[in-house]
Amino acid sequence: MTSAEIRNTFLEFFTSKQHQIVPSAPMVIKNDPTLMFTNAGMNQFKDIFLGNSPMQYSRIADSQKCLRVSGKHNDLEEVGRDTYHHTMFEMLGNWSFGDYFKKEAIAWAWEYLTDVLKINPELLYVTVFGGDESDGLGIDQEAYDFWKAIVPEDKIIYGSKKDNFWEMGDTGPCGPCSEIHIDLRDDAEKKEIAGRDLVNEDHPEVIEIWNLVFIEFNRMASGKLVSLPAKHVDTGMGFERLTRVIQHKKSNYDTDVFMPLINEIARLSNVAYGKSEETDIAIRVIADHLRAVAFAIADGQLPSNAKAGYVIRRILRRAVRYAFTFLNVEEPLVSQLVSVLVKQMGDFYPELKSQADLIQKVIREEELSFLRTLHQGIQKFENYVAKLDGNKTISGDFAFELYDTFGFPIDLTSLMASEKNLEVDINGFNKQLEAQKNRSRQAAAKDLDDWVVVHESGDEESVFSGYDSLSEDIRILRYRRVKTKKAEHFQLVFDRTPFYAESGGQVGDRGWISYGDERIAIIDTQKENNLSVHIVSKLPADPAVTFKAEVDAYKRLMTTNNHSATHLMHAALKEVLGDHVEQKGSLVNEEYLRFDFSHFAKMTAEEIRKVEHIVNRRIRKNIAIDEKRDIPMDEAIEMGATALFGEKYGDRVRVIAFDPEFSLELCGGTHVPATGQLGSFRIISEGAIAAGIRRIEAITADKAEAYMDEQVDTVQNVKTLFKNQKDIVKAVQQLIDQNSILQKETERLHKEKALAVKDDLIKAKEQINGFDFIGSKIDGDAQAAKDLAFAIKGKLKNFLLVFGYESNGKAGLTIMVSENLSKEKGLNAGQLIREAAKEIKGGGGGQPHFASAGGKDPNGIEAAIAKVKELAEKA
Repeated sequence: MTSAEIRNTFLEFFTSKQHQIVPSAPMVIKNDPTLMFTNAGMNQFKDIFLGNSPMQYSRIADSQKCLRVSGKHNDLEEVGRDTYHHTMFEMLGNWSFGDYFKKEAIAWAWEYLTDVLKINPELLYVTVFGGDESDGLGIDQEAYDFWKAIVPEDKIIYGSKKDNFWEMGDTGPCGPCSEIHIDLRDDAEKKEIAGRDLVNEDHPEVIEIWNLVFIEFNRMASGKLVSLPAKHVDTGMGFERLTRVIQHKKSNYDTDVFMPLINEIARLSNVAYGKSEETDIAIRVIADHLRAVAFAIADGQLPSNAKAGYVIRRILRRAVRYAFTFLNVEEPLVSQLVSVLVKQMGDFYPELKSQADLIQKVIREEELSFLRTLHQGIQKFENYVAKLDGNKTISGDFAFELYDTFGFPIDLTSLMASEKNLEVDINGFNKQLEAQKNRSRQAAAKDLDDWVVVHESGDEESVFSGYDSLSEDIRILRYRRVKTKKAEHFQLVFDRTPFYAESGGQVGDRGWISYGDERIAIIDTQKENNLSVHIVSKLPADPAVTFKAEVDAYKRLMTTNNHSATHLMHAALKEVLGDHVEQKGSLVNEEYLRFDFSHFAKMTAEEIRKVEHIVNRRIRKNIAIDEKRDIPMDEAIEMGATALFGEKYGDRVRVIAFDPEFSLELCGGTHVPATGQLGSFRIISEGAIAAGIRRIEAITADKAEAYMDEQVDTVQNVKTLFKNQKDIVKAVQQLIDQNSILQKETERLHKEKALAVKDDLIKAKEQINGFDFIGSKIDGDAQAAKDLAFAIKGKLKNFLLVFGYESNGKAGLTIMVSENLSKEKGLNAGQLIREAAKEIKGGGGGQPHFASAGGKDPNGIEAAIAKVKELAEKA
């Protein structure tokens, strides 16, 4: 079977077992502070396990995109080095929410593997939870007995808590699990040692393929296990591993999931696959990492320097570095593989097809940027090595600087060092790395108490009423304390709430809850797993009473204006720029709106003006909102509603239209009753944030009015300065031209003045250790000092020049060293300037032969010149 056929057999099998087949959730997670990425098939059903979302289907199956590169589940360092770990992978899974349990899950897993896929039962072993004293749990005898009815008892292995008790995180739903392992070794190896002795021992050919998790507990913050009201099944089978088994390969990478990519990498790099372990690892890493990055971008996550974006950038840079180091590829390679991936997987994952151009352009731009950084880092490494002066060790601090600033993994620095017969202080590097990790952990650390239940929720937990009302009588259902490094706050969950929780780019509401004379500020509202969580700095005196909840009406009004403007602008951008425009991110608050969208060129002033005009015309038409709540997703798409890639929609959605022929979008945010409420709309900035991604910032209503007042005031003030000339632009241009002429003349005079002292300085030169030294404070600026140094350079052979100057109240230094002097005496302009700059309370740097510095203390110029002379005398 091909990999596509294998995936289909799984979904068809569970369809026959009355499972609803659902699409994969986005790989990048929103509205869950505990996870950045989907790292297991169950993530999209987490709310059901927690009881925060209603169950629509009691049986579900799917193939879920997963990413494991951070946190508890991190496979990054194993990728490419072994045969079965990946960053991005597909998880085939089937779920039962309070329906069937261990018996059916075990029986169907065995039936699918042995009857449908025809895997030889002799190759399979199963594990069951062997109990754990610390949790007060005994052996999972129930699972053992169900397996005993299917397989010989010597095929059943007891597993530890580490291997056979599955937990989502430090807290949350969990339970014992039963894994199915397969022994793919040849007969000779099997005779030497039994397969059961290699289960969970990291043998590359005795591997886990399916994990059947029986979720029946909730892990509390205290560590205590509490039984869940219903028992669930959550299974996960690695699609790539299964394909390896069915296609009889020794490695996941040898299957048709990866080989088209591997063959293309080999062709583009002109490096054969299968000839060298070093280059094979590099090719596997690149193939794996391309998949992770491409799917992340398709799901709306661009590479960046923060959070999930940083992880994606790190994965991509790792691929580029492997190509650069081991395949000698110094041009963008990864972006050239996108078309192969789309051809392979675009039919099952249509987001790859529709986003192919964007994915390719974003990756290429990131590659070019990192390749430039790599070259800069290599130059820095060469400069460092040149100063070692016989020392054979690269310091751990410097290795960490290359890692932290230039993205050099320690193995790249070690490789470069070994080529020069040097070694790296690995212990020193690890010490710095661990210190950085500790700083990050401490900054992100949260101490979460267990929820304190005030009222039982029933069926009315956290109902949102804020579309229709800004105030509500509410009860606090539960609360918990959250302590971070910086502060302590409390999270409250209400039975119903008018507060909008941050999602879809719109920030959370602020406001108050009050009872009698007590008034407590709601400082933010966040969505956490499908719950609206209200943030307060202190708890009410009596959480059990009924409170009056009030939303900050002005903040909500301005935020709502900006959200509706985002919809109008999105439609206007499509009209002006083309249908390729798609939203790639947004931020909507009371101050402004920020909108990221796909477009491959800078918008012209005319295009920006057109968009503004279209939006403002729609505002003046005062178009009433056409809101449809809780309609089937299929019906919404049929209506033509825009769905955003990377968003997870339920089966029933909300549709917002401002003239269905103009703007029709799926949206859960708050909106104006009619467009006239926006008043006016102005774009205040437009620019690039990534290849093929532009960002607009815009304002509405009061902010737009204030902005236009400021622009008019500025023009009026300029008119006054020019005595109310009619053509202000012409008058300003004339002034700029005149200033440019005067500036050039001033520079010419400074240069002449500086060069005029050239001969006097040469006559006054001193002899130090056999070379000429000239040190002087001069009139002029940095350019004058540079011109003077290069003028003297042509008149002397062995020399050291240092000039100080004062310009615009600041101090400056310029140092030049002749090349032969630098070699003979070891004098380095860059090193000298760093020491001298301390005297002027500044800093600087440069090359071994020429360097400059600036500082804030002109009074230290003479001391700086003297310092250089002192260092020269000691050389």
